[in-house]
Amino acid sequence: MTAIDELLADARIPTGPRDGFDVGAALRRLAADAAAVAAKPHPDTVRAAQAGQRLSVVCRWILNKPDAADHVDRLAQEHDASTVDHLDVDGALVFACLLHLTDHRESAQFWWQLAAGAGHRAAAYCLHLHHLSLGETREARHWLHEVTDDVLDSEAPDGTFLATLEAVATYVRRTGSSLASAPTGGLEMEVDRLATEKTDSCIIVQRPDRRLADLLHDFTRR
Repeated sequence: MTAIDELLADARIPTGPRDGFDVGAALRRLAADAAAVAAKPHPDTVRAAQAGQRLSVVCRWILNKPDAADHVDRLAQEHDASTVDHLDVDGALVFACLLHLTDHRESAQFWWQLAAGAGHRAAAYCLHLHHLSLGETREARHWLHEVTDDVLDSEAPDGTFLATLEAVATYVRRTGSSLASAPTGGLEMEVDRLATEKTDSCIIVQRPDRRLADLLHDFTRR
């Protein structure tokens, strides 16, 4: 045997199992490690999911308010609901929340922006949560500033108020309060009908009609 053969023999990697090595235990450890990684989502993912949950609770609360249908009724009677000059701002907020809860999220954003542009802070807060749920942190910060900015309004809500609102939203979600009840199929079908009547836009920009307002009256009475 040459010197090279001796060196190669010494460098040979053993292929047999090591004494005392438990293959099954090793596989179980690997599976447990993989499960631990999968069970711990990224903080940004958690933040976005929590924002989406809070937004749904806030929307359901707004939709269940006693005067919600009245505002949508007035919005339905207006001649031009696409401009701030001819807009029941509260009706636009309620309509946006209904659109969100019936999975027309882009249309909801459009109507929230109309209401927020008219100075409605609740609509701005909904936009904050909407963008946060999409991971759009810059836009979310902008709308949160619109909620809390007190330069022109000394009554602007502060951080304590918003923390309380989020605590209430968390409580409603966890306890299954009646405020968190989802829209009925009738409302969802009416919104889908409006969506099919749109022309060249994927967003519902036309105002709600009296038919939808009447169904919302029935919904809030129940």
